[in-house]
Amino acid sequence: MPFANFKVPAGTLDEKQKEEIVTRATDLYVEIYGERARANTMVLVEEVTDGGWGIGGNVLTLAVLQETPEG
Repeated sequence: MPFANFKVPAGTLDEKQKEEIVTRATDLYVEIYGERARANTMVLVEEVTDGGWGIGGNVLTLAVLQETPEG
């Protein structure tokens, strides 16, 4: 069963955006594996509490992520 787990900062996506992630991720798996994958594809959009994750030993917060310049 194809499975995708998206971890996002809590409160940054509305319900429509979460639905779009589920739909588009499912469509991607279907594109790769064929239509038979649609019924078995699981997509989880998981909200992480602010400060509940880090990279390189540094705790990330929404404020820190918003300061990061876009490439």
